[in-house]
Amino acid sequence: MPPNSLARATTARIQVLAPARELDFLDTQSLVLSAPLTPLEAWNIMHQQPLPGMKLAFRLRDAISALFGVRRIGGFSGRQRQDVSAGDKLDFFLVEAISDQVLTLTVRDRHLDVMTCVTSNSGVLSITSSVKTHNLFGRIYMLPVRPAHKLIVSLSLKRLGRELAQRKAAAR
Repeated sequence: MPPNSLARATTARIQVLAPARELDFLDTQSLVLSAPLTPLEAWNIMHQQPLPGMKLAFRLRDAISALFGVRRIGGFSGRQRQDVSAGDKLDFFLVEAISDQVLTLTVRDRHLDVMTCVTSNSGVLSITSSVKTHNLFGRIYMLPVRPAHKLIVSLSLKRLGRELAQRKAAAR
C-alpha cells in the first residue's frame, strides 16, 4: 500500500467495540481500490462465494461452540444484499450502521462480542475487527480464531482486488 494510503485509511470513521487497550483482539487490513466501491458492495463481492474451507470451519466452530452453550452461526450464505439498514442481518452479523463509507457489523454472544467495521474512504477499503471476550471459553476460542481471522481477511481483500482488476479490464 502506498505510504499515504494508511493515513487515508485512518481518517475513515472506523468503529471498534472499546478503546484498543480494552480489546482482546484488534486487526485492521486495507486495500487501495482501483475503482470506487461502497462497503456493502465490497462485502457482497468478498462473500458472494465463501473461501475454500470456510463451510467446514463454520461447521466445526458450531459443533464445538454448541457444547458450551454458544449459538450456532452457520457461516456465510453468499447471498447478495443491495439494500441493508441498521437492524438488518447480513448472515450472522447484525448491521449496526451503514452508509456509503461505513458498514458496521456485530455479533454479541455469551463468550465474546465481535465488531467488524468495513470502511471505504479516499480510495482505500479497510476492514477493522475488534473483539472483547467475556469468559474462559471466549479466550480459548480466540486462540485459533486470531490467526485464522487475519488470514481470512487478507485472502478476502486479495480476492476483492483481483475481482476489481478483472472488472476494470473487462470494461476496457
